[in-house]
Amino acid sequence: MRIWTAHLRPDRPPALVREGFSLGAFLFGPLWLALHRAWIPAVLALVATVLIVKLTAPPVSTVLLLGEMVLLGLSGRDLQRWSLARRGYALDHAVVAGSAEAALVRLLDARAELAERYLP
Repeated sequence: MRIWTAHLRPDRPPALVREGFSLGAFLFGPLWLALHRAWIPAVLALVATVLIVKLTAPPVSTVLLLGEMVLLGLSGRDLQRWSLARRGYALDHAVVAGSAEAALVRLLDARAELAERYLP
């Protein structure tokens, strides 16, 4: 079972973000952040990657890039939550479920007014 945080905005469907390490953010870094609409962290991560490559020699740059990858893997989901908050989403609920679909069902069970608002 996984923990999901539900972020709500009155004019949008709920956004669910899983807790924990993000393998996608670890492997793909700025691209993963951009795909999750975390634009500011994506640009900053890309700038950091370019600066590391341009300003450091290969043994040091390898260690720094690996450190950046681990940091993005550990904080990728939090950066996604931060970006949701900047777009007006409020953290509303935490849900324990095995998948995103099950988390959405549990959220809608717990908050019946959301089901009425978002489901036909």
